Amino acid sequence: MTKIEFNTMVMHQASSLKMYALHFTHDADDANDLVQDTLLKAITYYNKFKEGTNLKGWLYTIMKNTFINNYRRFVKISSFVTKSDEISSANLVFSSTKNQGESKFIMDDIKNALGKLPDEYYVPFSMYFEGHKYHEIADHLAIPIGTVKTRIHVARKLLKKNLKPYDNGVKKPIYAEAD
Repeated sequence: MTKIEFNTMVMHQASSLKMYALHFTHDADDANDLVQDTLLKAITYYNKFKEGTNLKGWLYTIMKNTFINNYRRFVKISSFVTKSDEISSANLVFSSTKNQGESKFIMDDIKNALGKLPDEYYVPFSMYFEGHKYHEIADHLAIPIGTVKTRIHVARKLLKKNLKPYDNGVKKPIYAEAD
């Protein structure tokens, strides 16, 4: 079979292909695009068709696979691209650039909150934060270990109160108590 004969046979199937394409797309313009893609692939790869086999079945398989591949591509692109005029605040995180400004504000707020702590709470808390054990803090300050634990606990509560804007409602320990 020559290429011209094959092309003629393929073109005679165009109307039945359009009906089949409408089954997939449910839209006339999309169906026309799918038929055009199918015909283009069939003509391009005519040497893959085995003479004497079912041409209509071969074309339907090409169409089905083309539709599936196009659909997968569309879903993949749609998941990466926001197609609305307004970007939601949840998506702004992905589109914004990161800088150290936010971190600087947070660190300044933490320093201010630590600066508001009275020395009796600040010293044990900062030592504990630096990695000292309760008994080391107690020995250094010459106070009972229970007092050290209480002062650290009170310091945490004061810091939490002063850093209330950063509370996201999740209950989790800031520091693991290891002693």
